[in-house]
Formats: sequence, structure tokens, C-alpha cells
Amino acid sequence: MEVGDSMIQSMITSATTMGQLQNKLDVTSNNLANMNTTGYKRREVTFADLLFQQVNNQTVAAHEVGRTTPNGIRVGSGAAVAQTAMRLEQGAIQNTDRPLDLALTERGFFFEIAPSEDGTRRFTRDGAFYLSPNPDVEGENHLVNQNGDYVLSQAGTPITLPAGYQDITITESGTILVTDQNGNTEQVSQLQIVQVTKPQLMLASGENNFIFPNLEELELGFADVLVEGVGAAGAEVIQQRALEMSNVDMGREMTEMLLAQRNYQFNSQAISITDQMMGLVNNLR
Repeated sequence: MEVGDSMIQSMITSATTMGQLQNKLDVTSNNLANMNTTGYKRREVTFADLLFQQVNNQTVAAHEVGRTTPNGIRVGSGAAVAQTAMRLEQGAIQNTDRPLDLALTERGFFFEIAPSEDGTRRFTRDGAFYLSPNPDVEGENHLVNQNGDYVLSQAGTPITLPAGYQDITITESGTILVTDQNGNTEQVSQLQIVQVTKPQLMLASGENNFIFPNLEELELGFADVLVEGVGAAGAEVIQQRALEMSNVDMGREMTEMLLAQRNYQFNSQAISITDQMMGLVNNLR
């Protein structure tokens, strides 16, 4: 490899790595921006080496006696983002004393909300729910999330609460009980709670929701990636009058951002130094 070629390769390697480090900075910035988002799960970026070139510049084997590393020089092409993984560590539970605030207390469990317009099933960890009037029945209300999407029951239908109830209790397994003016309590619905067994296949679809986008391509069905109806099976994973906060650690994310910025600056400096060296070589000619 000639001097000029090695300098150009050095600049390409640094430029490639800078582009990938920008992705790392974007993910870290998004984590910090959602630090106070209910139920948000942080993302973590991992890198992998790109292809490298083997340069066998030593032709005399006797000169390599005693060497502990492989012969030759390996010239890399930089690094690339290998994966942006969602981390499902449990977030802190914050009491709100609001009856319609529900916190999932175990990792891997999700609420299901109404599908998108194209029929894609959607899931969320955000348990800040509200009441929305039922346009078809006066006095009745639907249970919705912050975006107005219906929260689904185990039957796959929107949850409806009757008119005139005095109190609402949601058990740890997702059973919804209402108490009327006479003190009578009845069960009106069962929250659809699913346990995701393959979270690596989930994709954030915006508004703090998640979908499974490529199941058909992977020849998988929902039975292969989640367990449905775990609420009715007795999974005690809900805490009423509380919300799960995000699992973003500001100290950790700031450290990751500083490291990424330092690496970005290092590669930028490498390009600048290589440019200066190429200028010196050209002047020597």
C-alpha cells in the first residue's frame, strides 16, 4: 500500500466512523429527551468492525521471529452500528393517587391498544389512561390512552365503563371492577395484558407504542412472539394509582454522549491531521 493510498484510506475510515457515531448521538439524545416519558424504554447502540484489509509488507520471515501478533498489518474500514436494541429494564414506580393510572410492575408485559388504521396491532407500557365519552351510548365512557386510542379488553374490544359508577378498582391482574351508588361492585371488563417473549422483534411506532413489523417475513405469528391473556391467568403485574417512569438514567446517558462526542472529535482530528500530511507530501514532490 502506497503512502497516498494509506492516507486516503485513513480519511475514509474516519469519515465512515463519524457517520455511525452520529447515529449513536441521535439515539442517546432521544433517550434523554424521553427521560420523563411514562413507560419509555431506552435504546442502546452497539457497534461492529467493518471489513479490514490485510497488508503483508514483510517479505523476510526471519525478521518476524519472536513476534506475538499475526504477521502483516490489518487496515480497518471503521465501525458501523450493529444493533439498536431496546432495553426493557423496569422503570421506577411513581404513585399518582389517580384511579386510571396503571403501572406495569414486571418487565416484558404490555397493554394492548386499538390497532392502527392499517390493522397493525399496537402495544404500550404507558398506563396513563383517561375516559372518553361513548358516542353511541349516552353516559358511557371508553377507556383511552393520552392519544385517544381505545384500550382493549381481553376480548379484543374497547373497554367501556358504565354511567353513574362511584368508584373504580383495577386489580393486579387487570380485572376492572366498578362500584355503583348503592355500594354494589361488579366486574365490567378485563384488560388485555400480553407478555412479549421476543422483544428484539418489536419496533417503536411513535407515540410510545410498539409493533411487530416483520412477522410475515420471518414466517412467525403472534403466538410465537407473545403470550396473550396473562391477566386472566393470574399474572399480578399491575399497580393502580401509579405510573412506571422511563428507565433512562441521565448520568449513564450523559456519559455515553460525552464518550461518543470524544470519539467523534478524535476521528475529526484524524481527518485534519491526514489532510496536513497529504499537504506535506505534495510539497515534497
